[in-house]
Amino acid sequence: MVPPQGAALWPDADEVGTCRGQAWEQFNLPGAARRGILINPGNTAPALTRRQIVVIHDAGVYSTPEAYSWKFRIWYKLLQNILIRRNVPVATVSEFSRTEILRYLPARPEQVSVIPEGADHVRRIMEDETALPRFALERDRFVLAVGNLAAHKNLPALGSLAIQLRARQMCLVVAGNVLGRAFNASGHQLLPDAAHYIGRVTDAQLKALFRAASCFVFPSRYEGYGLPAMEAMANSCPVVAADIPALRETCGGAALYCDPSSPEHIAQTVLQLCDNQNLQAQLRAAGQHHVASLTWARAALALQDIIIAHYGGKA
Repeated sequence: MVPPQGAALWPDADEVGTCRGQAWEQFNLPGAARRGILINPGNTAPALTRRQIVVIHDAGVYSTPEAYSWKFRIWYKLLQNILIRRNVPVATVSEFSRTEILRYLPARPEQVSVIPEGADHVRRIMEDETALPRFALERDRFVLAVGNLAAHKNLPALGSLAIQLRARQMCLVVAGNVLGRAFNASGHQLLPDAAHYIGRVTDAQLKALFRAASCFVFPSRYEGYGLPAMEAMANSCPVVAADIPALRETCGGAALYCDPSSPEHIAQTVLQLCDNQNLQAQLRAAGQHHVASLTWARAALALQDIIIAHYGGKA
């Protein structure tokens, strides 16, 4: 693992370079990785490094351009096109994302492979038992959403749900950063007024929220995979997901689906689940079964297969 100077999160990491951000990736990282095969897990990679693999999670800059700043779109499109044309192997997280990448980028089918993500990391997280009193919440008296103001996250569509939950003396809890420099956003007025916003939370707090919520609602209009839904299932939280291709692929039969373009249908589906304890129990069990095989060890083996296929397994 090779981080920039001062950015290491673990004691044995080799810090390199003097730059930051994209400059570090393009100018410092290639030299540090010249003796091995560089794995880039975050959508971008050094343009001129020869022996590397890049993980492109989705094609959102093409499919939902309104969700990103123009600078962000231009940089991603330019860099990803360079990487593809230089024949860099690409890994992605779902068959849907693979189809999108092949649609928007000049990649050959054999250049793009799928590595489903894992959900077993949540088992290693210790639940923060102080989270509920910290946020003034009661078990089974709230519905959880996680996201930001990126257009494709579709949080404004939860307005009707928030109002109807409040009428039941429940609440819609929204965790996460509602603003981000990479996204277009008009401001807080886009968010449902009746919701309870708790900002960014720790992994331990999020685990406690998943385990105490009546359900998790995921109204996104576009996703490449949908890891929050898998994390909810791994924490025995029933899921209501937007009826979009990536979430259908990711969640399978372990979730209820709603129309992300219809605030009323989202609210109706969530309230149906909140009113039906048997359905909640069924989805908890189905979710646990669904994520049982989604492990990071399995993802690592799939990555190893890609390395062997393209580089013969030689670092």
